[in-house]
Amino acid sequence: MTRTPRLHIPHPPARPGADPDFSYVTRVPAGSVPRPDPHTRLRDLPNELIYDIVRVLDDEGTAVGPWDPGLDPDELQFGLRHMLETRAFDDHMLRMHRQGKISFYMKSRGEEAVAVAAAMALKPSDMLFPSYRVQGLQIARGRSLVDLMNQCLSNSRDMCKGRQMPIMYHWKRGNIFSISGNLTTQYPQAVGWAMAAAIKGEDDIAAAWIGEGSSAEADFHHAMTFASVYRAPVILNIVNNQYAISTFQGTAGGEHRPFAARGPGYGIPGIRVDGNDFPAVYAVTQWAAERARSGTGPTLIELVTYRVDAHSTSDDPSRYRPKNEADAWPYGDPVERLKTHLIRFGQWSETRHAALVEELKAQVERDWAEACSYGTMTAPPFLDKNELFEDVYADMPPHLIAQKKQMRALEED
Repeated sequence: MTRTPRLHIPHPPARPGADPDFSYVTRVPAGSVPRPDPHTRLRDLPNELIYDIVRVLDDEGTAVGPWDPGLDPDELQFGLRHMLETRAFDDHMLRMHRQGKISFYMKSRGEEAVAVAAAMALKPSDMLFPSYRVQGLQIARGRSLVDLMNQCLSNSRDMCKGRQMPIMYHWKRGNIFSISGNLTTQYPQAVGWAMAAAIKGEDDIAAAWIGEGSSAEADFHHAMTFASVYRAPVILNIVNNQYAISTFQGTAGGEHRPFAARGPGYGIPGIRVDGNDFPAVYAVTQWAAERARSGTGPTLIELVTYRVDAHSTSDDPSRYRPKNEADAWPYGDPVERLKTHLIRFGQWSETRHAALVEELKAQVERDWAEACSYGTMTAPPFLDKNELFEDVYADMPPHLIAQKKQMRALEED
């Protein structure tokens, strides 16, 4: 009997008004996924890396299993501090947007470990190619919050000189590439940078981050092909936070197989990790970095996490998911989980945690006041208009010279 083919339309498991449903999320015991030698050939890697999820912290906050990186208390407290700093920065900037003091912002609540743990596992000289929700990379590498605030204000010290929308940071000295609003461009750029580093005989590697929705872009496939063929020393991260703006991750292909499963099709190992488990993200990034640095090749990492807040200040998540969905996320909150781990072993306390939260809030307030002293969207000092004509051509063409003279003449009048 002939059957008429039916088009399959992916649907999220829960819509507004319904109960949250995370039955599709793999739930594996902490410490159950094997840790192969980083130099293992693709064909010999266990399938558990692709289909299960690497976890280190169990439900009681104990680090267990072969992926435990053995971080000392000082390192863990450093990570916790920078996750909390990222969260305090995000919360403040959202309030400033609501007060009309900046035009746009994107928070990373629930995803702080994705950035901070990875930054700590990499060398400062490694080149990072971020997406727009990993501001923790900047903070973990020591970037001043004032610099980030200046960019959001487009003031006289804006690193982008007013030419980028807010949160599109860059940092040459910190080896962090410029963020692009065009999705996934950082993937082929990271692969190209890594190839160049290998050609020059350098020890540094590249790492890039995209959201799971961006994996449907053509640049993803171009980058994977080049990374595989040339064995580029690069780590390619997919942050699967369940939603690409308002579109459920199944629309990008996550309904059928994990995003990590795309790696082996290109000849690249794929690995899934609990993105809310700080030691696990650190360990998996470290494992992939060793592969890349030794010449073994690239790794595709899927970080399974959840976007707690709106996609951006232009988004209303209550229109496409249950309002209480974040509370039901099975892998919890990265800050709370690392805090629990430290407290359990006598290396932290609720009192110290509360004091640090207040300290960071005060720091962010001071940084905001300093950033505003360099100008705001409505108050001077403003950017120099003449910078409109700079940083584009090595030799300014005649038509721009004429326009620059015309602008000066208008100012004089």
